[in-house]
Amino acid sequence: MIRAVLFDLDGTLLDRDESVKKFINDQYKRLHNYLGHISKENYMTRFIELDNHGYVWKDKVYQQLMEEFGIAEIDWEYLLKDYISEFKHHCVPFPNLHGILEELRRNNFVLGMITNGYGQFQMDNIAALGIEKYFEAILVSETEGIKKPNPEIFERALKRLNVNPNESVFVGDHPENDVVAPEHVGMKGIWKKDVQWGTFETNYIVEDLGELLIIIKKLNNESSLK
Repeated sequence: MIRAVLFDLDGTLLDRDESVKKFINDQYKRLHNYLGHISKENYMTRFIELDNHGYVWKDKVYQQLMEEFGIAEIDWEYLLKDYISEFKHHCVPFPNLHGILEELRRNNFVLGMITNGYGQFQMDNIAALGIEKYFEAILVSETEGIKKPNPEIFERALKRLNVNPNESVFVGDHPENDVVAPEHVGMKGIWKKDVQWGTFETNYIVEDLGELLIIIKKLNNESSLK
């Protein structure tokens, strides 16, 4: 019987691609005195390419942008600090985010989150989405000193939630980190479908967070029949 639902953050609860677009558009406008020699379209497009859906940290992204676009009046550290302090003001939730978390809590599921990334940066984004209150355990890889897909971070989260692996599902957009890895420790993986990964064959897939409870109820029905 499923008792706990654990989530990834970026690409699962936070629409990171849309958030990045909003942030970069704002950064370009705010720092136009330094960036105005670059077209906004070129600046945004190249940032998004170098960022690689968040899998490249922004120190490298900004250093590359400085070199390619000849940004001279400010340094990359200035741009990085701006990213760290301002990104949280541009966080875009996926549709039905608050609704599904409310519904899961009403149905007495225990909720947790495991996200790779920098501790305070990720916690700021979670706070910006207004969802911290729903979770009984939030594990950020920098703070934990270990990251997905290492099985230990899943085991650590389950221990904090006081649930067994076979009582838990993990929901995320990354096939390896969020579906295969939790299944290795005995959890059920639910893929939040993301076109950037192409086709990925797995048993449980949602395209919208609102579909989650249907799948979880199905899993519990299957369990009761065994």
